[in-house]
Amino acid sequence: METYDALLASITPDAGETRTILDPATGTSVGEAPVHTVEDLEAAIAAAAAAQPAWAALGHDARSAALLKAADAVERSGEELARLLSREQGKPLNGPNARFEIGACVAWLRVAATTPLDPETVVDDGETRAELHYRPIGVVGAIGPWNWPMMITVWQIAPALRMGNAVVVKPSEYTPLSVLALARILNEELPEGLLTVVSGGREVGARLAEHPAIGKVMFTGSTATGKAIIRSSADTVKRLTLELGGNDAGIVLPDADPKAIAEGLFWGAFINTGQTCAALKRLYVHDDIYDAVCEELTKVAAAMPMGVGLDEANVLGPLQNRAQYHIVAGLVEAARASGARILLGGNPDTDQPGNFYPATLVADVDNSNPLVAEEQFGPALPIIRYSTVDEAVAMANALDVGLGASVWSSDTARAREVAARLEAGTVWVNKHGAVDPRVPFGGAKQSGYGLEFGVEGLKALGVPQVING
Repeated sequence: METYDALLASITPDAGETRTILDPATGTSVGEAPVHTVEDLEAAIAAAAAAQPAWAALGHDARSAALLKAADAVERSGEELARLLSREQGKPLNGPNARFEIGACVAWLRVAATTPLDPETVVDDGETRAELHYRPIGVVGAIGPWNWPMMITVWQIAPALRMGNAVVVKPSEYTPLSVLALARILNEELPEGLLTVVSGGREVGARLAEHPAIGKVMFTGSTATGKAIIRSSADTVKRLTLELGGNDAGIVLPDADPKAIAEGLFWGAFINTGQTCAALKRLYVHDDIYDAVCEELTKVAAAMPMGVGLDEANVLGPLQNRAQYHIVAGLVEAARASGARILLGGNPDTDQPGNFYPATLVADVDNSNPLVAEEQFGPALPIIRYSTVDEAVAMANALDVGLGASVWSSDTARAREVAARLEAGTVWVNKHGAVDPRVPFGGAKQSGYGLEFGVEGLKALGVPQVING
């Protein structure tokens, strides 16, 4: 374990171009991030390609042991990493935020290291014996977002390393320090050159996506960028795992208990101040309990403190960047102008420093309103009335995305029946966004393709090979 200052100093470049990273809660400097170039990327890919064969040759047991040691190293430096993350991304230390994210990094590393993946005998009839194995891909490119920069980076690199690959990471330009610090800790237990972070701009990401030495790209981010990566990867027929935009729907059935589900609804929507791909972003509530759900949800939301992340009392923070702040503010104002009812929030303090937008609940909003139809990715939840379950399912399925969804009911069997009708990669019952490192996760429709986590996530980071004979 090292001090926060020592950790930050260890990732501050000694020379070359740098960029000042500002705290989204205060506007003050967090630190200097390197501005890497395409030439830096080329050097990282060359080093990764050189280190990968020996790493692959170690076998699963040795690689798993190294990942478990890396998880221990992250855990030892957990508080310092959480404080850096809080300052750079904005999320508070407490609640399902910065310390939670570091804990998730540790958990995902350990599960990736310990999940068994044995050869599968697919036929053995006395005449034919066929076994399915998974071999390393080579060098994997990982392009991550700014909302959960450390956790999602681990989602990408942990299974890649476990399967014998080397990894080159391109973090978001908004949150490079967190990813650089995470890699610095992980590299205490990994061979040199195996894992490198290249903190550059869009040209670096574009080159990574098209580079002939990259065998697979893993990307979490917008659907538009995902489509660009698909095009860039075509000439070299790269393997892809894409986790793209969400706009998840939740359906509250008429038998649900509004008071019992209110806190779960709140955190489903407002985890990380709404800046989560698989957050609840549009809530459909039956007429019979609509007013009661609105009332109970407003009580919960009004009690949640928002402020600077390093203040131990806060559980909601700022939006990470000003561009996202303006998107959220614009969508709320469009809803207000249409005649929707603002139950809570919608009134940011423009004199306050930082990108703070209050937790906002919007009732009596039309399903076609932009706040419903477009992904807000922030602390504003539209609540839409419905009369029949068929109507709710049709509205939930109407968009071209389908990352997650949820159904809320006192009758679990009935909720599962409705869940089966929803077009989403994951449908939760009486919760939303509860990902698990053992359970496969991926999107439907334009929310991307490919699975992460568990055995399926490991398989996605390997090349299937059948040995027949």
